[in-house]
Amino acid sequence: MRITLTRTAREFLALPRTATLTTLRPDGTPHVAPVRFTFDAATGLARVTTRAAARKARNVSAGGPAARVALCQADGFRWITLEGRASVDAGPVRLEEAVRRYTARYGSAPPAPPDLAVIEITVDRVLSLDL
Repeated sequence: MRITLTRTAREFLALPRTATLTTLRPDGTPHVAPVRFTFDAATGLARVTTRAAARKARNVSAGGPAARVALCQADGFRWITLEGRASVDAGPVRLEEAVRRYTARYGSAPPAPPDLAVIEITVDRVLSLDL
């Protein structure tokens, strides 16, 4: 899905900032974790690298194909939230792309634990303030 963003929103999402990723635990309560991420507006895909055993990855996996998440980057009163369906993948092609994009955005490669995986979010809703 193509996501249409203002120039200001695209520039804001390109800044090397930390965001929060909200997933749902199996009991339905929210789990919020600070993350680094990348977003490709042309494909509407956000990526978060993590350990496959991390709570956020386990929450997404437990949610199955209906798992929804929210990724929010904020700076003062400016913020943008990317919402969508999420999945976890540890395949080499998807991991390589996630690491490449992360390195380009943050200037260094992400941590590389043995169980590295990528949470891919197909963004279908964008909310923002002052962008």
